Amino acid sequence: MITASGCSGGAVRLARMHERRPRHTLKLLAVCLIGLVTWTVLLALTLPTEHQVHQWRVTWVGFDALLGVAMASTAFFGWRQHRAVLASTLTTAILLICDAWFDVSLDFGTSDIWMSAGLAAFAELPLATFLIHRAHSLLSAPRTAR
Repeated sequence: MITASGCSGGAVRLARMHERRPRHTLKLLAVCLIGLVTWTVLLALTLPTEHQVHQWRVTWVGFDALLGVAMASTAFFGWRQHRAVLASTLTTAILLICDAWFDVSLDFGTSDIWMSAGLAAFAELPLATFLIHRAHSLLSAPRTAR
């Protein structure tokens, strides 16, 4: 049966189901946020100020390798003009911001802080900002048919 809007009953049900998904997602995110805030307060109250870390080299080399894969993916998808470039661009930007945060926060109070702060201020954060701007431009660009 076709409704006044020109959609069959199944299409109307499908449209309503898609309208509910964002609400479910928002509810899920709200619950997760409550859990995260609770967990963050608990960590702030209970974590020691210092902790000896095992596998330091593996952690940082692994993180930088992941960042390299994200950058390579962004370059590859950009070169191919594939829509996945949006996800890889934002992933790369987020990883750059995380890298800057951890470098600076872990070097705070040491002589390495100046190198970390300089790299964050003049390399990682500007590149992340540029990538976020590019992603926004991709989202704002009019779509063309292929």
